[in-house]
Amino acid sequence: MKDLKRITLKMLVKFSFVILLLLTACGSSGDNNNTPSENKPNAKLTAEKPKVDLPAAVISGNLEIVKQHIEAGTNINTKDQLSGSTPLITAITFGKTDIAKTLIDANADLTVKNNEGATALHIAAFFGRIEIVQMLIDANADKTVKNNFGATARETVIVPFSEVKPIYEMIQIQLEPFNFHLNLNEVEKNRPVIAMMLQ
Repeated sequence: MKDLKRITLKMLVKFSFVILLLLTACGSSGDNNNTPSENKPNAKLTAEKPKVDLPAAVISGNLEIVKQHIEAGTNINTKDQLSGSTPLITAITFGKTDIAKTLIDANADLTVKNNEGATALHIAAFFGRIEIVQMLIDANADKTVKNNFGATARETVIVPFSEVKPIYEMIQIQLEPFNFHLNLNEVEKNRPVIAMMLQ
């Protein structure tokens, strides 16, 4: 358990740095196609690609632009060059539940990992996003995947909240300029629920 706490703390510190990198690069991510998974929409592609890039649309919460990207055939699994985050991981980080659902429904690849080895399920669990965790479970996200620190999504939430609260506070400060809000009381309350969901 002591090793798990140490690994989780290291992971969370590194994770907060990666989020900061994600945000500094979100405007320049463009259409980097460095993942093997491609978006495979069912409808014929007839829509024109929006001028606002997908990561910016996700962070700003612009669901209509996200839908336009999907209709235009934009690769929804594109990884940010610095952090490795996908639009789905970014939507989960910022609590954009409708956008996360839209990306999941559009067959976003749930196995893609960011540079820390975290999948969308790791991120949803870490930020206490119960509704998104359930969506991911319903979409058959793999609960056994381990990140670069050897932790599953469940293992990221079983560490006592008091030990990781400073990490959440640091992330809030770093992401506040991007309109990031996190209710720490809710995260604390949701962590054990998510741990049970992921058993």
